[in-house]
Amino acid sequence: MAEISDVFFVDGMRTPFGRAGEKGMYWNTRADDLAVKATIGLMERNPDVPADRVDDVAIAATSQTGDQGLTLGRSVAILAGLPQTVPGFAIDRMCAGAMTSVTAMAGSIGVGMYDVALAGGVEHMGHHPIGANTDPNPRFVAEKMVDPGALNMGVTAERIFDRFPHLTKERSDRFGMLSQHKAQAAYDAGKFQPDLVSVAVKDAEGSWGLATVDEGRRPQTTMEDLAALKTPFRPHGRVTAGTSSPLTDGATMSLLAGGGAVKELRLRPKMRLVSFAFAGVQPEIMGIGPIPSTEKALRKAGLTIEDIGLFELNEAFAIQVISLLDHFGIADDDARVNQWGGAIALGHPLAASGVRLMIQLAAQFAERPDVRYGLTAMCVGLGQGGSVVWENPHYDGKKK
Repeated sequence: MAEISDVFFVDGMRTPFGRAGEKGMYWNTRADDLAVKATIGLMERNPDVPADRVDDVAIAATSQTGDQGLTLGRSVAILAGLPQTVPGFAIDRMCAGAMTSVTAMAGSIGVGMYDVALAGGVEHMGHHPIGANTDPNPRFVAEKMVDPGALNMGVTAERIFDRFPHLTKERSDRFGMLSQHKAQAAYDAGKFQPDLVSVAVKDAEGSWGLATVDEGRRPQTTMEDLAALKTPFRPHGRVTAGTSSPLTDGATMSLLAGGGAVKELRLRPKMRLVSFAFAGVQPEIMGIGPIPSTEKALRKAGLTIEDIGLFELNEAFAIQVISLLDHFGIADDDARVNQWGGAIALGHPLAASGVRLMIQLAAQFAERPDVRYGLTAMCVGLGQGGSVVWENPHYDGKKK
């Protein structure tokens, strides 16, 4: 008989994130192979989980075509050497793809249908630029359902500044700069490296190398540098390349399990899922999406924002994170938020990013037994937000 179960984040790994485009380290690497590498790395690090016990594999991609098509979950499972008895499927919620992979698998585990599942995402933005091979229905604009600018993420970010004038460009620039500095400090302290899977890559000359670190970081960034950058989305605008996540290639994968499987296989989970929620907002100001989804997730968990001790918020744009922090009365530089930097420094390979947030939160939980709850949240194209509340299994109730 199936029983309602807790859902645990057992482990997660990812590839290093690369700059999208011909000069990026993954230009000659297939998207599905990135997901395969993350899957193999994760399974090798968790030998106590027999591969034939994996009930399903969910892999997200925003552009499901070419080397990101063909029912990714199933094709990657086969390519990664999982038994052919393991099924899989593909999923799409744009930027929240991997997050939705996790919550979809969590639902199946929670109602007792699955014991163990893999959930992740991949995006090769070099091979598949955002919006390529899509044909938005003309009714969106013709019937004024959606503002024409809603499909340009940078334009939606500029509109947050319009709506909230007290959220200044200077605040955004400082947030972007600090993301770079925090990410480099975390690299220097060895925080990211344990969860990265090295990938063999081939350059334009045919020489092989090894991708071991995130490629797009700019740790020398200063406020002066950022003030001088162009505003590509609007003349005299406030969003620049320095306060936006760069176009990125990469893959992430997580291992989820129910309470019964955790006991049976003697696993040591890194987080317990408490609640999750998705919410819709006006597409033309999609960046505020995580505000209602976070309120919803907190409500479902019976918690308030004060209960959250660590935040991993996706930095699609600095202004988008600042708008959420401002809404909840949290300072831009609050030490609980994105301790190791975020997507502005590390990159945002769309459908892969949700699990990166979880991997980083899990690693921080291990260092912080004084923190009980954490939040992973992100904005989503076409006007959505996604939020997941997690509990720290290392929590000891002692104040730091």
